[in-house]
Amino acid sequence: MEVYSPNAEAERIELLQKYKELLRAVEKITTDKEELQHIRKAFEIAVDAHKEMRRKSGEPYIYHPIAVAMIAVSEMGLDPTSVICALLHDVVEDTDITLEEITKYFGPQAGLIIDGLTKIAGVFDNTKSIQAENFRKIVLSLSDDIRVILIKLADRLHNMRTLEHMKREKQLKIASETMFMYAPLAHRLGLYNIKTELEDLCLKYIEPEAYEDIVTKLTKTTGVRERFVSRFTLPIKNALNEQGYKYQIKGRTKSIYSIYQKIHQKGVPFEEIYDIFAIRIILDVPLEVEKADIWRAYSIVTDLYQPKPDRLRDWISFPRANGYESLHVTVMSPTGKWVEVQLRSTRMDDVAERGLAAHWRYKENNAVESAMDDWITKVRETMEAHQEGEAVDFIDAFKMNLYTDEIYVFTPKGELRTMAVGSTALDFAYEIHSDLGDHCLGAKVNNKLVPLSYKLQSGDQLEIISSEKQTPKEDWLNFVKSSKARSRIKAALKEEKRKIAVDGKEVFERKIRRLKLNYVEEDLPKLLKYFNVGDSLDFFYRIGKGVITSQQLKDFYNEESKKSWYSYLAAKLKRKPKKTASDAKDNFETLIKEYKREGELLIGDNLQKLDYKLAPCCNPIPGDEVFGFVTINEGIKIHKITCPNAVQLLSNYSYRVVKAKWTGADDLAFLTGIKVTGIDEVGIVNKITKLISTQMKVNMRSIYFDSDDGIFEGRITLFVQDTRHLDELIQKLKKVEGIISVDRMNEG
Repeated sequence: MEVYSPNAEAERIELLQKYKELLRAVEKITTDKEELQHIRKAFEIAVDAHKEMRRKSGEPYIYHPIAVAMIAVSEMGLDPTSVICALLHDVVEDTDITLEEITKYFGPQAGLIIDGLTKIAGVFDNTKSIQAENFRKIVLSLSDDIRVILIKLADRLHNMRTLEHMKREKQLKIASETMFMYAPLAHRLGLYNIKTELEDLCLKYIEPEAYEDIVTKLTKTTGVRERFVSRFTLPIKNALNEQGYKYQIKGRTKSIYSIYQKIHQKGVPFEEIYDIFAIRIILDVPLEVEKADIWRAYSIVTDLYQPKPDRLRDWISFPRANGYESLHVTVMSPTGKWVEVQLRSTRMDDVAERGLAAHWRYKENNAVESAMDDWITKVRETMEAHQEGEAVDFIDAFKMNLYTDEIYVFTPKGELRTMAVGSTALDFAYEIHSDLGDHCLGAKVNNKLVPLSYKLQSGDQLEIISSEKQTPKEDWLNFVKSSKARSRIKAALKEEKRKIAVDGKEVFERKIRRLKLNYVEEDLPKLLKYFNVGDSLDFFYRIGKGVITSQQLKDFYNEESKKSWYSYLAAKLKRKPKKTASDAKDNFETLIKEYKREGELLIGDNLQKLDYKLAPCCNPIPGDEVFGFVTINEGIKIHKITCPNAVQLLSNYSYRVVKAKWTGADDLAFLTGIKVTGIDEVGIVNKITKLISTQMKVNMRSIYFDSDDGIFEGRITLFVQDTRHLDELIQKLKKVEGIISVDRMNEG
């Protein structure tokens, strides 16, 4: 039944307006009547298929596929087939229209793309991430048609642009998933505009206060930046005009997320970020003289302004794997500030802005097409190595192998190879051939013998030394970088481990019989937890290696038999169990009262009082925005929304995330930490500790101070009631003379 809308006529007019805007954008890339008819047919099918559906905002659902198609054509510059698939990307999944019908109407290529865009149907067990499985399917479709990934990114971008209509927990899940999987994918595809917008939108919902603070500061300083750019570029414009160049000069402000990272990861205040913007010079020159003219423009810039020698980035001679070409130089401005200048051609700028999507228009450029082919080859290698494993492992391998910057090294015969930054000599051996990696003993770099763990530098020339007697070692995993090397090493080690585990199981059965222990199948999960091992393979492997002894097995069964509900409750409260049941019973009322006091969180959709643990990775306290995560062995753990692990947990394991909300707990104290920096002077430590303990009545657990060249840094762990209590303490400490900064420590 069609959903009634009081604004039906207004929505119909708006829908037609959006369709006309889409057609105007499409007509810039094609005037072929048959292609335009196919787009109209796709539009009509999408309108009919989604006529009864609405988005969370209340607007007709059809607005979404039109917006995705608009991004595909106007922001990515994709072809008419991509527009058709963008309009129909949700039709097969959400309606009765089949993939066969799509193929019949629009051809096999459109059917292939729609299939890649359709989410995985069916039921997954609760140990797997559905989103990770969906992401793997999208990546696997790359070998069929790259447009699957490009349209999926357009879909994700529009969802992020309209995320304000979702509930807070849904916003966090989608934003975390986007930050973890889709923004890095856009980066690796060279879609820098889309990658930047995705990251900024993720920050807007994950840390809204930090986002708004940076936006406000950028807005306030806009006028100052514009005046600086105008003065800085005037001499460059005059010189380029004299040489007769056609060009554009733009001032590019650093993204909000990049500024946030610099502030929080490197501890640099907003006001001290020198590269908050860059100057981009885009030359309109023919393909055959691009490089020569860009180097001439570089000469003009460095004649006017002094360059910083260690900040030259030449991605013209050595383009990035995704085809990115540009020449970056950092120069000193007349005001004493370093400024990054980016020089590129119009074609290079198009590729830089639209990445792999722009390659559709530059296929005659062999260098660009070769870079794309090399990249897809690496993707296929990653897929082949991880198709059978867990989807989450696949994503980790995909990110590690493909989302890093590159260096350039050479074989003994002078062949150029692109490797990830941080790659080792062993990674290079596996890059050449898997068997060479398995039997690698060492390497010669620039004719000098180096160990397997040697980290490669751009320009190195390598020769691998191998032996048939060499086999992969477990410690190799500590330093290899590439997914190909890791997967090959793990496969070899797993096979060896499996053989030892088979023997270990026989040894275990003999031990059980000899010790006369009453082993049943239900004991195995308890044994795994007791010995802190992940699975039965690992357990029997340790038995086979002699790591788990007969005495340890005996201790496990003794401990199991002695457990009682009294000692269990005491353990929950981190108390030593009483020696006898009567002793425990005498103290039981006290234990119960303490136990109830610890449950000051409401957890789950029904907000119940459940057992939990505070995650040591972020050490949350009352007042922090938190969520619960159901672990395999340790129950529910509470993490802050800003925890370093939050993005990965919310994106990959959202089915194990539960709501959590603090209730009032004024009588409780929670351990946290602060970092204090300031000018080292006599009595400063006394001032700090006196304010904390005497004035604020706060108990300290530990205190550590260190001084270097007149600047001290102190780390204090203390007990507070909640975030308001902690903020009050921090503000008072900041007023102490000589203190430069006071920050909360997030680590446990």
